[in-house]
Parts: sequence; structure tokens; C-alpha cells
Amino acid sequence: MPESCDVLVIGGGPAGLSAAVFTARAGLDTVVADRGDSILRRNAHLENFPGFPWGIDARLLLSLMAEQAEAAGARRQAVEIARLAATADGFRAETTDGDSVEASRAICATKNEVGYLAEVEGVEVLDRGKSYVAVDDRGRTGVSGLYAAGRLAGKPHQAVVAAGHGAEVGITLLEDAEAPFYHDWVVPDAYFTGRERDVPPGCEEIDDPERRRRSDASLQAIRDRLDDPELEPPEQHPSVAGE
Repeated sequence: MPESCDVLVIGGGPAGLSAAVFTARAGLDTVVADRGDSILRRNAHLENFPGFPWGIDARLLLSLMAEQAEAAGARRQAVEIARLAATADGFRAETTDGDSVEASRAICATKNEVGYLAEVEGVEVLDRGKSYVAVDDRGRTGVSGLYAAGRLAGKPHQAVVAAGHGAEVGITLLEDAEAPFYHDWVVPDAYFTGRERDVPPGCEEIDDPERRRRSDASLQAIRDRLDDPELEPPEQHPSVAGE
């Protein structure tokens, strides 16, 4: 684990990875603590995620989302967070392996796991058969600088909902941090400057050759990832006999 970061994302499922994409692209040093057990791995074939009208292998989608977070600049660590504690400057997280990392802000995206939050005063845990963290309408907990995203924040199970909420929480964090960030938008050349406007923070103007270069590169990358991928079988629920 690194010694410190701006944002620690706890959980490497759709919510956590989506949040990490936005915080990392905005320039915040982002670390994702991912112990590799997203419930999406149990999905036999994901058929309701936008952009894939014939469905997509759930583990492949998760891998692509992780690759996107890393391409944005986030650092993924295969660790489990055992304890989170508030500090004068933010938070200190300790892993089950005994490592630790200091973070200015943290996003919790661990489905229904809350044990590592036991020592953070001000976090309200709701028991509805499963545990959830109480948040406002933008994912903020009762502790400054601490957020919850996806299922942990009471959102429905659907991967697309978790991903969307993770993105919203990431943007909320950026707003609270007063980062120079408007919205993440790549636009045609002169879209802003042609109207005598500055390009807003977080936006980018590109000319047609650059647009074509990026489009060609993305299409080739998609072909490479989807052409005969090594697909993992879905994970079974642990309560099933023989597991």
C-alpha cells in the first residue's frame, strides 16, 4: 500500500471503480482497496447493463471497469481494509495484512460490510436485515470527508445503479474538495473557444484528427478485449451445498 493518497476507495465493484474513475481523472491521487469479491462475480451473464444489448460476461465487464480506473490514474491494491479511523487530516486505513494508508477522504463501497467502520464516530449504520450506511442524497455520511456508494448506501443491487451512484459520489467528493472540476466532457474543437469562452476545468477540446485517433484506438482496444477473452466462470453463492 502507498503511505498516503487523496482519496481511498474501499471496494472494487462497479460503485467503487466508477467513483475512482472520476476522482482520478480530476487529478486526485486515488487508491482502490479491492479484495476481489464483488458480488458481480456471481452473475452468470449480465443482461441489463446499458451499451451491451446482447449482454456481457460480468467478470469481463468488471475487468474492463478496473482497467478504466487504472487508465484514469487510480492505483488498485489487492487488499482488505480491516479498520478505518478518523485522523486530524482525514482517515487512516489498516489492512488485514498490517499495512496502512493515510487518506484525506474515503469512499466506502463494500456492499453491506461495515465492520471496518466501527471506530469511526458519527457513522450511522442502519440494520434492515443487512447493514447499510446512512447518507444524504449525494452519498455523504455524517462524517466530513467520508462517503458511501452503491449498495452500502442503500441503492438497488443492479450494477448500472451502483456504477451511476459511484460516479455521483465521486463528483460530490470533488465538489466538496473544491477541486477545479466542472464536468468530464471531451468536445469538438472550438466548442467553447469558438464562442469566446474558456474551456471549463475537466473539459477538453479536440480537433477531428485527434477524435479519429481516439476513436480508432478505442475500437481496436474493444476488439482486443472482446476477441476470444479468457472468461472466468461465475462464483457460486457460499451457501450452496458443496461450496
